[in-house]
Amino acid sequence: MQEKQEKTGLVWFRNNLRVNDNISLKKATENHKNVIAVYFFDPKYFKIDEFGFQKTSKFRAKFLIETINDLQKNLSDVNITLLTYSNAPEDKILTICSEFSIDSIYTQKEWTKEEVDTNNLIKNTLPENVSFIEDYDQFLYHPNTVVTDFSKIPNVFTQFRKKLEKKVKIQELNTTQKLSDTNLIENNTKIPSLTELSFQNFEENKKTAFPFSGGENSALERLNNYFFETKKVAFYKKTRNGLVGTDYSTKFSAWLANGSISAKTIYWKIKEFEAEFGANQSTYWVIFELIWRDYFKYISLKYHSKIFKIGGILEKEYHWNSDSETIQKWIDGKTEDDFVNANMIELKETGWMSNRGRQNVASYFAKELLQDWRIGAAYFESLLIDYDVHSNYGNWMYVAGVGNDPRDRKFNTKLQAERYDANHKFRKLWLDKTLF
Repeated sequence: MQEKQEKTGLVWFRNNLRVNDNISLKKATENHKNVIAVYFFDPKYFKIDEFGFQKTSKFRAKFLIETINDLQKNLSDVNITLLTYSNAPEDKILTICSEFSIDSIYTQKEWTKEEVDTNNLIKNTLPENVSFIEDYDQFLYHPNTVVTDFSKIPNVFTQFRKKLEKKVKIQELNTTQKLSDTNLIENNTKIPSLTELSFQNFEENKKTAFPFSGGENSALERLNNYFFETKKVAFYKKTRNGLVGTDYSTKFSAWLANGSISAKTIYWKIKEFEAEFGANQSTYWVIFELIWRDYFKYISLKYHSKIFKIGGILEKEYHWNSDSETIQKWIDGKTEDDFVNANMIELKETGWMSNRGRQNVASYFAKELLQDWRIGAAYFESLLIDYDVHSNYGNWMYVAGVGNDPRDRKFNTKLQAERYDANHKFRKLWLDKTLF
């Protein structure tokens, strides 16, 4: 048994907002007698971006507040106090380190530009005796088990997937030990409300396909419901292209995006389900989708900020437009295509859109309207409850023909509507104005 350090460990939460299967939390509680945790509602994430959209709008902000409330509760169950601040981390971490005699900061390893810039600002202010310990904790297949050189990641998903499935094992879940209740400290910080983050309170749209609240407990509840209570997972492959209702897809993406559930937790639950009820194409397909999610993370590790550039990872020379009137019509669901419109109205009113819808509206934006795909990606970033930087930009590049699609396809939105919304149920739901 290793000797625990006398000084305090700090767990800085980012997109790993959970107590279960959290490597930073596990390391901190193993190495220190005293551990505190912190989360920052960083003002940078609520600013207006270069295209005029607020980086995080009301839907994700509400989901985030619910998640942090949940995290605070779950951490207190293992006797850890979560401090919350509405400051930029680089403006506050040094003060926290001095105040609580911190000698180690544990956090999730990030590699996209904004996060790395924040890390560098922090590291520049920290005294040398404070260790900064980062761990990859958002993958199904841990990078250490996949590759030593990210430039070797294949540019075609199928090659990547086949290699992983054949050669790489999924790691076991990490468990966190409960600390003594003497570890709890007085907490004078407060989780902000929506209005304190400068949003107005709003009522959830009754028609939403994502009526769930944020946080680890809701995520685990949904996991249990979708797998064991309804066994809907056994039909996932047949229903996943649905458009209406809560159960056509797993809906795990929003909790995965802010890390209130880990991909490994989902994977091992599927294995549990398969052991009890048998495996089929549908149970495998959930894993298949988790591998896609990993893939876009590896592509961003390979290409870094190229995923945000107009030419994408292919550095293609395309002519893109940025016509504000055309873009606004797309946003408002006022294009000439009713299927695109219904999906865009759903997004605007709920912060949610099906995977099928996303592919269609993105293809329409980039290939039909010929607008700069990054503007569409930035709008998605602002609105989507389940925004994940790697999946969002990876998928947009793919659809725009500057990413990992070897065939550079274009969606025929009319045929797609006939195929996936033959009875017009989805379009009626969002396009018909209710008569009072």
